[in-house]
Amino acid sequence: MDGAFRTKEDGITVFVRLTPKAAKDAVEGVGEAADGRRHLIARVRAVPEDGKANKALEKLLAKVLGVAGSHVAVRSGATSRLKQVHITGDPQRLAGSLRSALYPAEGAT
Repeated sequence: MDGAFRTKEDGITVFVRLTPKAAKDAVEGVGEAADGRRHLIARVRAVPEDGKANKALEKLLAKVLGVAGSHVAVRSGATSRLKQVHITGDPQRLAGSLRSALYPAEGAT
């Protein structure tokens, strides 16, 4: 997952490839673009009109990471499939929560 997010002093910035109008809301893993950049693969049921898909993405990431929805904001790529989403909070805890959500077997022993 290295490269799919960056830690900041006040949280993490997650790089996301969003597919709207999907069958369900889900974070499906990590993908890699042709240029080698990594991103989360996310799908939401919402349509990409009036910011509905972006709001659904923010809500989905808040749920996955266990933070308040007000801590999650799309910072760039509002009209693009590729987005940067900033999550405010303890960067180490957020990074750990994201890894656990994507790779639950790694935490189990």
